[in-house]
Amino acid sequence: MENFETILDQIPIRHDLASHIMLLGIVQGFFLALVIFLRAKRKSAINLFGWSLLIQCLVFLDVYLCYTGLIKHIIRLNDSTEFLVLLITPTLYFFLYTLLERKPITLKKHWPHFVLPVLYAVSQVNYYLGPIEVKLNAYLGAYHRDLGFVDIPGNMNYSYHFIKDQFRWLVLFSFAFYLVLSLLLVIKTRKRGWTSPKNIKVDKYIFSRNTVAFFMVLMLTLLFIFLNYEDDGGDHFIGIVQTVTIFITSFFILSESRFFEKSWIADKYETLASNSIKFETIESFISETHYYSHQNISLKKVAEELGTNSNIVSKLINSETGTNFNDYINQKRIALAQQRLLDDAFKQLTVEAIGQSVGFKSKSAFYNAFKKHAGQSPSAFMKQKGV
Repeated sequence: MENFETILDQIPIRHDLASHIMLLGIVQGFFLALVIFLRAKRKSAINLFGWSLLIQCLVFLDVYLCYTGLIKHIIRLNDSTEFLVLLITPTLYFFLYTLLERKPITLKKHWPHFVLPVLYAVSQVNYYLGPIEVKLNAYLGAYHRDLGFVDIPGNMNYSYHFIKDQFRWLVLFSFAFYLVLSLLLVIKTRKRGWTSPKNIKVDKYIFSRNTVAFFMVLMLTLLFIFLNYEDDGGDHFIGIVQTVTIFITSFFILSESRFFEKSWIADKYETLASNSIKFETIESFISETHYYSHQNISLKKVAEELGTNSNIVSKLINSETGTNFNDYINQKRIALAQQRLLDDAFKQLTVEAIGQSVGFKSKSAFYNAFKKHAGQSPSAFMKQKGV
């Protein structure tokens, strides 16, 4: 044990520019995750982004402690976040999936995404439960081979090394796999004809596209480091890239804050925080009553029906769907029109009449909206469906 303490004391503490940059990013990341958890709804896409951010910060806190040598004060925790590394890309993908597809993430449906990190954690049980000397030797092997190694008391089962030695390539595989899935999501959204709201600087599509770009940059950084550094010697470079990414993300989020708008203290927004209406209430009212099919529908009338003001309704629709009020209504109208164009109960109606039945006042308005939201004309849609 004397040998253990002697070598532990010889581990140098290193504070340099790289460590300061990493620490700055970790602190900012934890703060941003905290703000997200306090402000976002539990099942929202941004909440999933908060979880991904939290996992990234825990991983890079481990990297920071190892790089600086401070890990020697809690050496039992060395490499304890490795399985979390394999959760970074799935959680980022979950965020994009919920954001773009507007579908919730459930364990019942999405459990396969957790298989790799769980199996890896299980394979490392012998390491996690092993004596503290094993943790120290693992750290020394990665950062300070010149200090030598300590003796391991008793018999130790090193079978976990078979998987641990492949960890880098498991991480690279995870990044590549979820990069492809995320790219397909963004392409799918683009093909649907994403329309950016006029008053949004960074909409959901752009933010998602930037996230995929981050995937790519981080994966290329990983590949470069894996090919040029042994063990964990280049992990601090990944930490620096992560810090830059966190601050860029913070900039995008702050750029959408009402704090920088001249109207953020205007009377028309003062009731927003205290008003109890939620987007679900608007969605339920408009959809269940088919209120969107009324030709005389307006933002003001919807607000009056719900007992609130039009600015609140507009802001909720904009923030939840990424579209303005007119597009939100027209999307629902086109969805209903598609049903009626294929329904035998409406086969006696002309295409123009069906357009009027779902709320459009003119044939041109119906055709333009149909092509915008369905990507084709009503006649092309019917032909495609064999009607």
